[in-house]
Amino acid sequence: MSSSCAVLPSARTELFNPVHESRFIASTRPFQCNRSKCVMSRRGFAFRGVAASGLSVVGSSLTTQPVEGVERLPFKPEGYNFWTWRGHKIHYVVQGEGPPVVLIHGFGASAFHWRYNIPELAKKYKVYAIDLLGFGWSEKALIEYDAMVWRDQVVDFVKEIVKEPTVLVGNSLGGFTALVAAAGLPEQVIGVALLNSAGQFGNPNTEAEKSEEETALQRFILKPLKEIFQRVILGFLFWQAKQPARVESVLKSVYKNTSNVDDYLVESITMPAADTNAGEVYYRLMTRFMTNQTKYTLDSVLSKMSCPLLLIWGDLDPWVGPAKANRIKEFYPNTTLVNLQAGHCPHDEVPELVNRALLDWLSTSTSEAEASLQTV
Repeated sequence: MSSSCAVLPSARTELFNPVHESRFIASTRPFQCNRSKCVMSRRGFAFRGVAASGLSVVGSSLTTQPVEGVERLPFKPEGYNFWTWRGHKIHYVVQGEGPPVVLIHGFGASAFHWRYNIPELAKKYKVYAIDLLGFGWSEKALIEYDAMVWRDQVVDFVKEIVKEPTVLVGNSLGGFTALVAAAGLPEQVIGVALLNSAGQFGNPNTEAEKSEEETALQRFILKPLKEIFQRVILGFLFWQAKQPARVESVLKSVYKNTSNVDDYLVESITMPAADTNAGEVYYRLMTRFMTNQTKYTLDSVLSKMSCPLLLIWGDLDPWVGPAKANRIKEFYPNTTLVNLQAGHCPHDEVPELVNRALLDWLSTSTSEAEASLQTV
């Protein structure tokens, strides 16, 4: 099935899957820790893009009350800070002082999706949250999107802006981006934390299959017709995703605790849809990037890593469930697993639990890693 035909149903469940913050796996403990690893589903994070790529808050009746007892990053329609990378404008937020931590959002989201995490983490760390190229307040560049583009962006961000050994934290697509960046920059990344990460393990049977040589009929007739069809379908989906009633309906269907669906969240996802080239970027992501994910597998990336790995996993995620976390755990021994009763974006659903898990892990695992790095 082409990506143009498989998008809409899962958009509702992939970007957000919150639950009430009082639900835990164990009644006596807010979370459980085990040694483990992480993975990602291509279909999963692909579908998030529909709801997140272009929405409008016109006519919204939602509220903007923050989660009680949790400080929230102020929303700035103009953005916070900008960095020029390869001629493109990249948006990022930075707060706090101390050892650096870089937060990387998921498909269709932005740095503002870490609204409840940045202020708390910034009390002890210097926290950066970056918008990946093509998303959020970063430029909607007309390039061929590939996982390695975002890897290079994060690697250069750490080198040019952070300039210190750092920890990378990513949700969904941002999780896989954190992994490939860490594998490409082992001397500067001292830890990685994944929240319901995207990515998939290699399939030997699939890898063994070889595509047949392209015929003249395929190249000059079938491929152009397929592209026309994809543009029509995806153009309609992009337009549909902008409708106010659709936006509120999608968000409320994937947030079990709908009090987390507020104007701040909606606007932080929808504003970028008005950017020049947003529709074309959406098309390129759906037809090219999403159909080419078997090139990069979790096992190949994890085999190149040596730093501590933290998995914070929302076990109620319908697309990237706990089985994936358990498989990562089996593959990569240097892993701590925290299971939460949450969906795909636990950092926004149960931020106080995610913040606690991150701070506990940062104070132990990464301090040891940094000490060993300094002795090398």
